[in-house]
Amino acid sequence: MILVLRALGIGDLATGVPALRALRRAFPDRTLALAAPAWLSPMVELIGGIDALVPCDGLEGRALPQASWAVNLHGRGPQSHRLLRRAHPERLYAFACPQAEHVDGPEWSDGEHEVRRWCRLLEWYGIPTDPTDLALLPPPVPPRAGVAVVHPGAKAAERHWPPQRFAAVARHLAARGFDVAVTGSAAERPIAECVAELAGLGEDSVLAGSTDPAELAGVVAHAKLVVSGDTGVAHLATAYRIPSVVLFGPVTPDLWGPPPDRPEHRALWRGPAVGSIGVEEVLAAVDEVTCAAAA
Repeated sequence: MILVLRALGIGDLATGVPALRALRRAFPDRTLALAAPAWLSPMVELIGGIDALVPCDGLEGRALPQASWAVNLHGRGPQSHRLLRRAHPERLYAFACPQAEHVDGPEWSDGEHEVRRWCRLLEWYGIPTDPTDLALLPPPVPPRAGVAVVHPGAKAAERHWPPQRFAAVARHLAARGFDVAVTGSAAERPIAECVAELAGLGEDSVLAGSTDPAELAGVVAHAKLVVSGDTGVAHLATAYRIPSVVLFGPVTPDLWGPPPDRPEHRALWRGPAVGSIGVEEVLAAVDEVTCAAAA
């Protein structure tokens, strides 16, 4: 068995898809198991080629099953390296980390795009990769398709664009005839409700907390537009090539942004403060990506 560790969130899993697909192609006859949070199971099925999900949410106090080979797509170590070492693999594919007594592997680079980072790791070990292989399998068609997704939440507070501005964008989209849906996790439902109320939308516009990862992927895959911060929904829009406007800060799109050669995606960045991005700039970007998608 090949055991791959990526015990993170939706966006992290989406950016690891090219590396996971590369492993599947390189070792078609081996069992490929992914150690990731159990709640991501519906989305793992959308990757294809993953034989088993090993529930793993975080690294503390975890015990992983024994594996012939282990691949660290989680981090630079040492904690993640040590966790995989406890699975007693014959081989460990990971970035060099002397603290974890792993001197094999390439050097970590802080200024590297997340997709490219994990592909470079595998390429160092002789496994060919395709960083453009970002597409997910088609999810089920949701009851509400063809919406404009507005996603105001993000895991880190410093990535939050003000809800009043998201509401202004949502209000403008609704005035243009879009059916607007405000998405998010259960924890993000209060901010989603705030945005919907400020935008003058009905309660049925709030989908936050009512979708699992695969259902959320379905909403995005069948959407007309996505406007969000730097979070998992943005990566779903990239995977399904749905026109998207993504607001970045403090991290730059050079590290987590959509492929720069796709005109249907627009990453906005005005320095470390995401609040430096204005409503009019977002609306102008919406026009750009929707026109590019229609061309």
